[in-house]
Amino acid sequence: MTQKSLPQVTVPAHHFTVQLSATRRGARLARLLTERQLDDWGVPFVEAATQVVAELASNAVLHGRLAGRDFRLGLRLYGDRTLRIEVTDARGDRVPRRHDPVSGDAESGRGLLIVGAYADRWGTDAAPAGCKTVWAELGAPGREDP
Repeated sequence: MTQKSLPQVTVPAHHFTVQLSATRRGARLARLLTERQLDDWGVPFVEAATQVVAELASNAVLHGRLAGRDFRLGLRLYGDRTLRIEVTDARGDRVPRRHDPVSGDAESGRGLLIVGAYADRWGTDAAPAGCKTVWAELGAPGREDP
């Protein structure tokens, strides 16, 4: 008889989720709550993580908003100190893409470039009810702190 090994399930050591209004105020609150929560958890790269949250929350408000619908921020800190940031918005039909480099005087278009600079990896997943989740992971083992 052969014994099959079970797939390893990674459970977050810490988890935080909050639903916020899809407004500029909600995006700002997402950044502030992230900063406070990660400081409580003792995460060494709070500044990088709050910058990623600021960009993803801003995108949720600007590009993922539907009237009367909020966005959700999720933070998961795993035992290996990997932080997964998730922002879920109501516009599953609008998948984010990196655009060509923007000109130096452009006022927008750099958000995902910033996320990519800080995150070890990032992507998008479909979420229930026609929503989408944009996620980023920071602090993966074997990587330098962002």
